[in-house]
Amino acid sequence: MMLARTMNDVGDDDYSRVRDAIAFMSQKWRAHPDIETIAAHVGLTPKQFHDVFRRWAGLSPKDFLAALTLDHARKLLRDGANLFDASLELGLSGPSRLHDLFVTHEALSPHEFRKGGEGLVLSYGFHPSPFGEALVVATARGMAGLGFVDGARQHGLADMQARWPAARLVEDQDLTAPYAGRAFQPELWQAETPLRVVLIGTDFEVSVWETLLTIPMGQATTYGRIASKIARPRAARAVGAAIGRNPISFVVPCHRVLGQTGALTGYHWGLTRKQAMLGWEAGQCM
Repeated sequence: MMLARTMNDVGDDDYSRVRDAIAFMSQKWRAHPDIETIAAHVGLTPKQFHDVFRRWAGLSPKDFLAALTLDHARKLLRDGANLFDASLELGLSGPSRLHDLFVTHEALSPHEFRKGGEGLVLSYGFHPSPFGEALVVATARGMAGLGFVDGARQHGLADMQARWPAARLVEDQDLTAPYAGRAFQPELWQAETPLRVVLIGTDFEVSVWETLLTIPMGQATTYGRIASKIARPRAARAVGAAIGRNPISFVVPCHRVLGQTGALTGYHWGLTRKQAMLGWEAGQCM
């Protein structure tokens, strides 16, 4: 299908090099390393590196390096605050709200969640993505999980299984492939065919995840602001824990949440991947 062709053109080797380059740039950004230095670090010529990086991220290494600075993170935070607040004030946080990925969502009932997913059949599949191999989990009602595989696939699968220990996981690449395509191919982000997701968590977690869906692409917010928006202003740490348990990475954009100072902070699937997502989205917004 089209997703396999598009992503395989990029290739796992490209992602590995880009990932290593991002890690290098995130450590050396204050020195403003030139493209020759970065290319040499990942074993490519400057032209090869520039072409691979631009094909992968949609922007040049130089522009991406700028996106990694704390100044840029703080700018995201400043610029994002008003848009984030406005989206909530306009009542755009309801279950049928369309955000930049044209996502519509529902939550599993508290009773179903308390049963640990008992009786729930979850289909899963492994698919290429701009951020390495992705693990997509889906129910008959929509996407329930999206994680990433670093190393052995069973580790990523165990991570998802631990979230719903009583559920039955069945491999079904054909069923999960369309969800991967809808998540990672911008040309498929169509309002007429919204990506449906199912949020499986506690009431508090679901309220946090629903709030994440209101953060526009290219913008950011803080844990404290999310806590205030769900009427729990002193619960920033609990909000952080709920964000860390977000099972639908990227689509429910927990990567757009920064520390109070604009620092990128941690990420369940790796800080480098969080940086990669923000840079990739910057490329889509240009």
